[in-house]
Amino acid sequence: MSGKIAIVGAGPSGCYLAQSLLKAAPDLEVDLIDALPVPYGLVRYGVAADHQGTKAVTRQFARVFERQGARFFGCLRLGDDVALEDLRAAYDAVVLATGMPVDRPLGIPGDDLAGVFGAGRLTRALYDHPDAETLPELGAHPLIVGNGNVAIDLLRLLAKDPDELAGSDLGAGPTDWLAGAGIESLTITGRSPAAAAKFDPVMIKELAKLGGVSIDVVGTGASDEPDAVKTLDALASIAGHGSGARNVTFRFGLTPAEVIGSQGQVRAVRFTSDAGDETIPCTSVLTAIGFDADPDLPRDALLESATDAGAGALAPGLYATGWFRRGPRGTIPENRADAQALATHILDDLTADPAKPGRAIFEGRTGLVDYDGWCRIDAAETEALPEGRCRAKITTREEMTRLASKGVTTG
Repeated sequence: MSGKIAIVGAGPSGCYLAQSLLKAAPDLEVDLIDALPVPYGLVRYGVAADHQGTKAVTRQFARVFERQGARFFGCLRLGDDVALEDLRAAYDAVVLATGMPVDRPLGIPGDDLAGVFGAGRLTRALYDHPDAETLPELGAHPLIVGNGNVAIDLLRLLAKDPDELAGSDLGAGPTDWLAGAGIESLTITGRSPAAAAKFDPVMIKELAKLGGVSIDVVGTGASDEPDAVKTLDALASIAGHGSGARNVTFRFGLTPAEVIGSQGQVRAVRFTSDAGDETIPCTSVLTAIGFDADPDLPRDALLESATDAGAGALAPGLYATGWFRRGPRGTIPENRADAQALATHILDDLTADPAKPGRAIFEGRTGLVDYDGWCRIDAAETEALPEGRCRAKITTREEMTRLASKGVTTG
């Protein structure tokens, strides 16, 4: 089967989809387009720096380019550098796999105070995303709102001692920031009862490896539902762990109602619960309550008018996969099943038009990064490593594109 397919977004959803398409139809031309100079998206800039086992999936994704023939076009932002209409005119199918990168706000009074930070903003800075904001001051007593895996990742990193980050790819700047953060306590709160918390029990049990902390788990309740039992057992396994100076407290059944501040700075959060209102003092608020789509992409309108939103079919020749389709939920491995189902749907629909130029529309453009360019960046990041680190990320677009073009001749 022939045909030209563009996937916008070279993160795990896009890579899994390219893998599935090319496995089923090796003669396809499949191009992964990304605004960044580097592929792998959420794996590189969202997966925790100390979870290198999860990041190892990039070896599988590399084979999509090296063996299956997919092409990478980095530094190409949809909207700014190429219009969606132009992609649809050039390719037989276009897939949106751009994820949902914008932190969802709390939507309560005071959520715009200084000291309120979204988890996405903070993790982008921790993981050296080139567009990240500066790492902020959190103060001695940060409070995390959210009980999903993103919240637990954030909690774990903030609770770690410097020597517990050995083997990670946390950069020098974030490492120094964590070492100097001066965190004395961390409180993590969730709206739901403990039995309904969304985090992976395995990630909770991992907290028992932390040194330098003492962990309190308050008000877990009980349940006989199998998944809830696993969650409650995991929490019970860490309750009372450690005698370190840095206290970690889990709270449940608390709905944030107001961020309280003085002189424009966070001082506390008022919560409502079945037991009444409660105010918890804090020096910063870290929100991990979900994500929204890039406002430059009309996700809601596309899904509302979709021919089959559940299957990822937005319009003839236009599709969506991953978080862009189903919202910010599910793990990286779950994207594989999503991609396999969508690949089947696309191939069933596909009618190749030989007149469509495909990747030829990018010929002559300057500043783009291809897969070979990414390999040069990768090589630079993995040689002459700092002690205790497996990678030293290049932190700016300028340096990445310079390395990507090194040794490339034109003319």
